[in-house]
Amino acid sequence: MIGKFDVIVIGSGAGGAAAAHRLVEAGRRVLLLEKGDFLPRDGSTLDVQRVVHAGEFLAREPWSDGNGRRIVPEEHFNVGGKTKWYGAALLRFAADEFRADPDRAYRAWPFPYEVLESYYEAAERLLGVRRLRVEPDLQSILTTLERRAPEWRAQPMPMALDPRIESDDVEARHFDGFASVRNLKHDAQLALLDPLAGAPNFSLRSGAEVRRLLADPADGTRVVGVQLGDGRIYHATHVILAAGALHSPRLLARFVRDEQLESRVPGAALIGANLKLHLLTAMVSIGGARMSDTIRKTAVLTHGDFPHSSVQPLGFDAELIATLMPKMLPRTLRNALARRAYGFFLQTEDSSSPLNRVHEADDAGVTRRVLDYDETRSGDALAEHRAFSRAFGRALLKTGRVSFTKRIGITGTAHACGTLIAGNDPHDSVVAADGRVHGLTGLYVADGSVLPRSSRVNPSLTIYAWGLRVADRVAERLRRAAFADGIAELRS
Repeated sequence: MIGKFDVIVIGSGAGGAAAAHRLVEAGRRVLLLEKGDFLPRDGSTLDVQRVVHAGEFLAREPWSDGNGRRIVPEEHFNVGGKTKWYGAALLRFAADEFRADPDRAYRAWPFPYEVLESYYEAAERLLGVRRLRVEPDLQSILTTLERRAPEWRAQPMPMALDPRIESDDVEARHFDGFASVRNLKHDAQLALLDPLAGAPNFSLRSGAEVRRLLADPADGTRVVGVQLGDGRIYHATHVILAAGALHSPRLLARFVRDEQLESRVPGAALIGANLKLHLLTAMVSIGGARMSDTIRKTAVLTHGDFPHSSVQPLGFDAELIATLMPKMLPRTLRNALARRAYGFFLQTEDSSSPLNRVHEADDAGVTRRVLDYDETRSGDALAEHRAFSRAFGRALLKTGRVSFTKRIGITGTAHACGTLIAGNDPHDSVVAADGRVHGLTGLYVADGSVLPRSSRVNPSLTIYAWGLRVADRVAERLRRAAFADGIAELRS
């Protein structure tokens, strides 16, 4: 049991796990707090009925949308966060996706791609990112596309999957949206937290929901610890928020409100704003032959006319693809079509709109979580996504495949980011380039809420890289503080 901490990290997903791992390696005393628990290892996290149909492992937190309607975002509270569940596709953002695009209301990063490049490399090493072989069915589709629609470009998908998964039929067919039992998906827990087990300077508390941040009684702008829902209090000289883009901004907003810091935190009005979810569409494409690929998610496609969009296969087999089929079809027909289908996931970067936001509302003393997001606020980005979807459907038609689509709506929060946006101007952002919250001391953010842009690909690798970089900044600040204390002691 550690009695005193240098850093408290709130949340064990990509950013929190990366920050904790780096800080423990640097010799810092770290407490990691996770609201959820460890997932079971009994095979239930690979069970389609329990995971997909019953939604047994979803958080089920009630929220409201911008019009007051009840919604339940597809969130997961468990050690390792969302990285335990989603597809392990780990792509870097392109260099030009760190720059602003005013025509699309895309915000600039506070630094260029090159600043994060070494952290991308470090994250890829830690997670064992590799490119799997493209399986026969997908290769056939891509070869025909190259011949009949050459404007579509394919490249191998970088994945955090163990090579052994190719010989495990159950895990291969159930990794995208499922949690591995045999450690064949290199998620945040497996790659970053499990190696810390037994370290004398690391402590992990699961089932530990942080309710509020604690201020220094002598200086309300200095964060010195946290209080859990059960009343327990922990102190540290630095606190890192990594609870996710829907949850970190609510903790920060609560702190600013409780300490009456609205005038001292220059970006206070932006806390929770600029929510980005990606514009997302699932496409099911049906051909004449049965599909026998297992992993499937082994390539990513782009098109020069749609620079903010990408396509990747869904890692879904026939059983899962059948769940995307129109319910009006008889089950036997759905299953028959699904065996001849390939699933694809289309995504386009949405705009940064201050109107898209998460916050808490007080209704007669009852706190209500609000996720106010409207994709029509993305303007040209939405137009691109719709045109992109039509174009890919036409391209697949040239290969002899008929496709239909299903939009992913507001509850699809797997790629949520932007709600504590990072920037160099304290009055136009919430978090600084080093991860520290503008106007506050001792509080940093390491999750996807800082991302000014979400790119046209999955944000996970970028969140890992950001978390590593924030940890380095915190470790350096601690080193300097210890050095200054040492000098002061010598002088005294």
